Amino acid sequence: MELAEVPHLLGEGPVISGAWLRTDPAAEEALHASLKAIPRVAAVVSQRAALRSFELLMEENMLRMRFFNVLFASILAFGVVYNAARITLAERAWELATLRVVGMTRGEVSAVLVGEIGLLTALAVPLGLVLGHGLAAVAVRALETDTQRFPLVIAPATYASAVLVVLGAAVISCLVVRRRIDRLDLLAVLKSPD
Repeated sequence: MELAEVPHLLGEGPVISGAWLRTDPAAEEALHASLKAIPRVAAVVSQRAALRSFELLMEENMLRMRFFNVLFASILAFGVVYNAARITLAERAWELATLRVVGMTRGEVSAVLVGEIGLLTALAVPLGLVLGHGLAAVAVRALETDTQRFPLVIAPATYASAVLVVLGAAVISCLVVRRRIDRLDLLAVLKSPD
């Protein structure tokens, strides 16, 4: 059916489905109010207001999502580093106890374990940054549609905060593991079978 015939079939006069107006920003509110007062005008949408509302909504949602992502990533980073530290302590308990028995101080024994954790963390951070960048690129590509494309933009501050979170988790894990080393029962560890 021809579009011009539809209003005639519905018993209406000539109908306009929409109009794009270029307006003076200073007079936009007055024009908006006067157009809304016309009974036959179904809707009036300001592109500036819609865009502003969309940006505010996206900003709020992105901040909320970012907060939870950072929170869960921090918890996960701490869990991974702490678990690695505990496994290392469990694997090295006999050797660390032996070092204590032969005369090394708690600090020296702790330095051995903390050094190992530090080395593992130092090796893992660059690899994690590269893998994280790759994962972000895959996620951005997966979100692309015919109408929307998001550029992959990762600020240097994001990398810095990720490194700080992992280093903070490593420091806290080392402090907890050092405390466990200080409480190590040397006789029990040395008597335990391999």
